[in-house]
Amino acid sequence: MFDSLSEGLQSAFKSLSGKGKLSEGNMRDGLEIVKTSMLEADVSYSVVQDFMDHVTEKALGKRVLLSLRPHEELVRIVHDELISILGPVDSSLHLKQEGPTIIMLCGLQGSGKTTTCGKLSQLLKEENVKPMLVAADLQRPAAIEQLHVIGRQLDVPVYSEADNKNPVKVCQNGIAKAKAEGARVVILDTAGRLAIDEELMGELQRIDKKVAPDQVYLVVDGMTGQDAVNSAGAFNDALELNGVIMTKLDGDARGGALLSVKHVTGVPVKFIGTGEHFDALEPFRPEGMASRILQMGDIVAAAREAHRIVDEKEREELEAKMASGDFTLDDFKGMMEKVAKPGLMGKMMGLMPGMGQFKDMMESDEAAGGIRQTIGAINSMTMAERRNPKVIDVHRRTRIAKGAGVQASTISQLVKQFEQMKPIMQSMMGTGVGDRMKMMRQLQAGAAMGDPTLGMKTKKSTGERLSTSEKKKRKKERDKLLRKMKKKK
Repeated sequence: MFDSLSEGLQSAFKSLSGKGKLSEGNMRDGLEIVKTSMLEADVSYSVVQDFMDHVTEKALGKRVLLSLRPHEELVRIVHDELISILGPVDSSLHLKQEGPTIIMLCGLQGSGKTTTCGKLSQLLKEENVKPMLVAADLQRPAAIEQLHVIGRQLDVPVYSEADNKNPVKVCQNGIAKAKAEGARVVILDTAGRLAIDEELMGELQRIDKKVAPDQVYLVVDGMTGQDAVNSAGAFNDALELNGVIMTKLDGDARGGALLSVKHVTGVPVKFIGTGEHFDALEPFRPEGMASRILQMGDIVAAAREAHRIVDEKEREELEAKMASGDFTLDDFKGMMEKVAKPGLMGKMMGLMPGMGQFKDMMESDEAAGGIRQTIGAINSMTMAERRNPKVIDVHRRTRIAKGAGVQASTISQLVKQFEQMKPIMQSMMGTGVGDRMKMMRQLQAGAAMGDPTLGMKTKKSTGERLSTSEKKKRKKERDKLLRKMKKKK
């Protein structure tokens, strides 16, 4: 998502970071790269013009040009302006206390509207809210069957009428059914067209008038670029939209539509679809998206993904084990099995501050094979060996390797890495998010030098504390190594 835009902005920042002293001319050169990057990402020209006017005015001020790190000041300015054009956004569904909340989805054919019904249902179920789907797309019989398939997969009721050709009546009857069954939310899946026409708009306006939905969302394909912005404008003129749900942002979408919709139409993006699975729908957060575009990660979204794959009880048990030092290879295997879901590790890496460059590596076939190999190796161990890997001697290592179909050295490496990682994970327990992220950055710096524990202070039951001078000496050595590596690159 937004790879080309992110790379262009990073190029602009790097062009300024190496300057000993920054002049107005240098800054204007960097700002020109920012402008070009946004236009190439298919951002609306009027949005780029307004964006650059605000950024330029602030970036050419004395506070920036005379600061110790002017390029970092520019990053902050760009970040703030991105948040400004993307928001503010209220992603709440504003559910009513009594009776079902009615949500009407509309959009062109092929935008992902019917699938989004399922994604919204999944989101509601995670909040313990009971939804019901209404199949009001009577133009395509396949759409009705598709909605029923989605309903069966998610265990969500779907209302449809095979012989009724009146979408208004179907919606009214579906809402009555939802009230009778105690559904908290009704999602209306309306008809789409290949292009905007009077017949489509007339049908949607009749549903809007007769049913009076509480929320009307337009589903648009993020890969259609400025056409998505034009669609949002046309639908909003006819229906007065409450928001946009932008889909297919996991593909090669350049991001222009996302950055343009709110500014051009006044309609905020409320949710974004980032994959094909039903759990790939996120409430839109401007500050999180701005951070992702600038490759600063999105720790809130990362935490949300983590909560999705591990339920509350499992998480509490895992944290208790880590804190007490009882974390075993069996627990580690359980974690690996959960994150081995296709695309999940890469997504998590992309959301972690400073870890974006590892995203492609974690999504590679080699990485997936490595995870499967690790799980296979642990499966070949006895429960006693998983609880205490120190008992694994030469004979046991040979047996485990043979059972897993790997080299004995692979088992040795797994045990060594686990023993290194265990105290690090233990040290993260009981710390705040800020401290955990600081540790993650230290781990990243260490990994870049081939030592995953470099720079990380881990909790131990015994051992000497480093003096202030020793700490300074070690930090100096680390910085020296990092400088050498940067020069080699």
